[in-house]
Amino acid sequence: MSRSLAALVAALLLSSAASGRTVRGLFKTEAARHEHGQLVAQFMFQGGNGLVVCRLDQPGPAAEKGSRLLLYQDLDSDLDNLSCSQRLSKAQLTVSLSQEEQNQTIPGQVSPSVWQVRYADRHTCQESSVAPPPSDLSFTLLLLNPDSAGNPLDHFSAEEAGLHGFYFLLLLAYFIACCIYVQPLLQALRKGGPMHTVLRVLTTAQALQCFSALCNYIHLSRFSRDGAGSPLMGGLAELWDMVSQVSMLYLLLSLCLGWTLSRGRKPQSRPLQWERSPASTAVAVGGVITQGALLLWEQYSGSEGGHHSYHGQQNLAGLLLVGLRVVLALLLASVLYQIISTERSTLKRDFYFTFAKGCFLWFLCHPVLVLTSGVFNDHQREKVVTIGVILCQSISMVVLYQLFLSRSLYWEVSSLSSVSLPLTMSRTNHRGRY
Repeated sequence: MSRSLAALVAALLLSSAASGRTVRGLFKTEAARHEHGQLVAQFMFQGGNGLVVCRLDQPGPAAEKGSRLLLYQDLDSDLDNLSCSQRLSKAQLTVSLSQEEQNQTIPGQVSPSVWQVRYADRHTCQESSVAPPPSDLSFTLLLLNPDSAGNPLDHFSAEEAGLHGFYFLLLLAYFIACCIYVQPLLQALRKGGPMHTVLRVLTTAQALQCFSALCNYIHLSRFSRDGAGSPLMGGLAELWDMVSQVSMLYLLLSLCLGWTLSRGRKPQSRPLQWERSPASTAVAVGGVITQGALLLWEQYSGSEGGHHSYHGQQNLAGLLLVGLRVVLALLLASVLYQIISTERSTLKRDFYFTFAKGCFLWFLCHPVLVLTSGVFNDHQREKVVTIGVILCQSISMVVLYQLFLSRSLYWEVSSLSSVSLPLTMSRTNHRGRY
């Protein structure tokens, strides 16, 4: 398991590229010839006052080659079926690169829209020749939206606007909750008990989500200043989120399947412990491996340039991940139905019902939000899914914490079986009272 985690860390960190809106690179004549216009960047501008700034290190060679930037707004048109010259002529805006810095204002629009930036020169539509291609041009491209004062200084595209503030509020909520609940949680973990593993895994998953939010906030804070952010922090944010997801999946599957598969052989005086069996462990590990593989696939094939592409279902891996969560939710529903239908104690049934609510909220929030996001505009969909998934899964964790740490239902259920849960107020030398 440790080797797999190490490989996961290395893959994410090494593959993390700057997904910024300050783009640095090379204008390549060969790439422009091969692609009928070298793709440089893609950006969603807001209503108006958008700005494209291109800075060249060598404006002289650029002027000699007739270098220019082509900006396309209508990305739905079938450009691939057009000839090279027709494709270049379809550009809504053309920016000649003959000076050290060129600025281009984006015309006003009714709603946010995606613009694509491509590079071309006089060699783009020529047939390949044996002559050596002209030298590449080093460039820096800034894509800016208007800020709150209407000045084009905001590096965030329209679909990313507001995420920085959301992560700040999320971290503030985590800090307040930590100040209030960290002491009773530590006391519960010190006491141990049959459900100690549950609390430990749940706390680990919650801490990883907090670390993910912190890394995202740091990344977006830097991005707001320079348009590039911190690729390391962005990669770590995705890593902690993925590890948190697989930890929670292992916890929920192990609990439900363990309770069911061991129900016929375990003592009825200990009904709610973490039960392990070869079958339940195999299913839980299989589910974790499957989800981890899909998460990695989604990361590698996700849309370029997004800080939060983890929650965007824009590829086959994302759709398979949604389907997996629906299947797991149905599996847990079947398992919990078997448990609840044969349970005679009202208190224990209430315990399982509350646990089922937390499970279903964790698994189904993602598919439901993906479906409902279709009613929103294009620039709002990914934010709705990202923010909604984080909030719903945080609420799910709160429900599970209340279930396992409360001194009401949790204590009453455990008191029926003497020592089945940690916060029973029944220490070893007091068990005779129950």
